[in-house]
Amino acid sequence: MTETIYFAVIGLFVLLELIVLGGIFFFFSRLKRSETLLNALQGNQDALLARIETNARLEREIVASFAQRQAELRNLDEKLEERAKTLRRLVEQADEVRRSPRFLREIIQNGRRKGLTCEQIAKNAGLGVDEVELILAQEANNES
Repeated sequence: MTETIYFAVIGLFVLLELIVLGGIFFFFSRLKRSETLLNALQGNQDALLARIETNARLEREIVASFAQRQAELRNLDEKLEERAKTLRRLVEQADEVRRSPRFLREIIQNGRRKGLTCEQIAKNAGLGVDEVELILAQEANNES
């Protein structure tokens, strides 16, 4: 009977060792899966960091381009303001010339040569009909 107890105890120990060995295999297979998953996560993290770095570089380029365009726009705005001042000055000079008596006389004389009526000449010159008639009368007196 002692031998059967020894065999039973040895059988229990063998069974217990097989269970422990199965647990070790199970633990190592889970460890291998975890290691694979960890490597995949690390690879994804590296890819994410590379994309973040690329995005940061692109953002810096965009900001630099934006700053350059802002400077160009300021430069263009200054040039446009200068042109506007020049054009205003030219318009003022043209108004002064247009309102000068000599220019008005020329407009009236040219209109008379073209055969326009006093009303048409007055409309073109921006004067009253009486003023046109007066200037034509003065011109007629000067020619006589």
